[in-house]
Amino acid sequence: MRVLGPSLSAGRLLRLRLPPRQPQPPGPRLSSGRPAAAGALERAMDELLHRAVPAMPAYELREKTPARAENQCADFVSFYGGLAETAERAELLGRLARGFGVDHSQVAEQSAGVLQLRQQPREAAVLLQAEDRLRYALVPRYRSLFHHISKMEGGVRFLVRLRADLLEAQALKLVEGPHVREMNGVLKNMLSEWFSSGFLNLERVTWHSPCEVLQRISEAEAVHPVKTWMDMKRRVGPYRRCYFFSHCSTPGEPLIVLHVALTSEISSSIQTIIVKECPPSETEERNKITTAVFYSLSLTQQGLQGVELGAFLIKRVVKELQKEFPQLGAFSSLSPIPGFTKWLLGLLKSKAKEPGRSGLLTDSESQEITELTGGPALETLQTLLSSSEWAQSEQLARALQAPLMRLCAWYLYGEKHRGYALNPVAHFHLQNGAVLWRINWLADVSLKGITGACGLMVNYRYFLEDTATNSTAYLGSKSIKASEQVLSLVAQFQKNSKL
Repeated sequence: MRVLGPSLSAGRLLRLRLPPRQPQPPGPRLSSGRPAAAGALERAMDELLHRAVPAMPAYELREKTPARAENQCADFVSFYGGLAETAERAELLGRLARGFGVDHSQVAEQSAGVLQLRQQPREAAVLLQAEDRLRYALVPRYRSLFHHISKMEGGVRFLVRLRADLLEAQALKLVEGPHVREMNGVLKNMLSEWFSSGFLNLERVTWHSPCEVLQRISEAEAVHPVKTWMDMKRRVGPYRRCYFFSHCSTPGEPLIVLHVALTSEISSSIQTIIVKECPPSETEERNKITTAVFYSLSLTQQGLQGVELGAFLIKRVVKELQKEFPQLGAFSSLSPIPGFTKWLLGLLKSKAKEPGRSGLLTDSESQEITELTGGPALETLQTLLSSSEWAQSEQLARALQAPLMRLCAWYLYGEKHRGYALNPVAHFHLQNGAVLWRINWLADVSLKGITGACGLMVNYRYFLEDTATNSTAYLGSKSIKASEQVLSLVAQFQKNSKL
């Protein structure tokens, strides 16, 4: 995950510590391009799946059928581990999804039985049993395979990696379709049960933590990459906290990592947090610590994408910090705005084709940009924002501040996907009950910050007594709680755009 959100995707993922994939057995691969070779591998896949995926026993025998032999599940794990190519793993997963899902004829038969019983006066027990039969018919066959694998040593780790491969294959369009999406959803739900809060351990990272853990944390950092060991030392040193969740079956292995800055006010610039030099021997002055700023949340395992870990971690860390610092009065994020520049460039491109005033810039803003650059405002703006050079000019930065702040406010507050915030980080914090509190100008002047979000960052503030109410309002009525600053910028955008 590369954003402060469930996000969930990291630029550098810490892979699960599983045994290395077995060498590819002698023989052809799908990637070889030879039809006969590809056919041989496909036949091997089909034979494996028919052997490893258990058939669904009759409803009456569901609790009496012996468990699947462990070596059959081990065969699947071994065979899968031996597939070196992404395309090969995608092919196997696609065949599993399409050929070993739900028996639709059984679903139709059991559905008809339930409908028939509902139309006739029957005892409740009869109808409930018919509904239970229908639920049983709706379970895909591959779920039983996943269930048995989870009982093996290292089995849950394997399934996390398998889902990561499935997500990668879908992103590359190597495997598509409703059956694949359904299998991904089934696997995600199973992982959500296994990685629920009751099975997670909260662990704090310090400079005295095992070197292996520090290395994993630094490699997993997706929001603000760690540059040196001294950089890492600052992030776990005075006025900083770093926590992660591990699973009870794999203590000490980070699943998701949260970095916190302990400050006297809500930070408006990431440079003050990760660039500011702190003497290694500096001792914290507790009376100066009144605010906790969450500035990085990184998922280390791509296979857990969509599993609710980030919200749990923030809640646990808040409680931990309150124990350590009872005087803490403010909790806020300092979050990136992934996708803002891309969205803005698309908007500028579409508006540039429309005749007349675009509504994105005021007349005075257009005139100032034209005078500084010598070209049409919208076209020039597209060119400027495609690189980071504009941020080096004080005049350009000053000219762009008002329009970019206004446009960013609308992007976060007004742009929606199915009624919810389009930006994934905004959606994550808003569904947790945070307030869209403050947009910060040139808060991240790194190359990544300028090119990704025009240097802007945002604070999502957590008023602990209101988070439940805010979350309910957002998830239920899709209402976003925002500060006066944000609402004022949104109103300015709407006035100019006549929305």
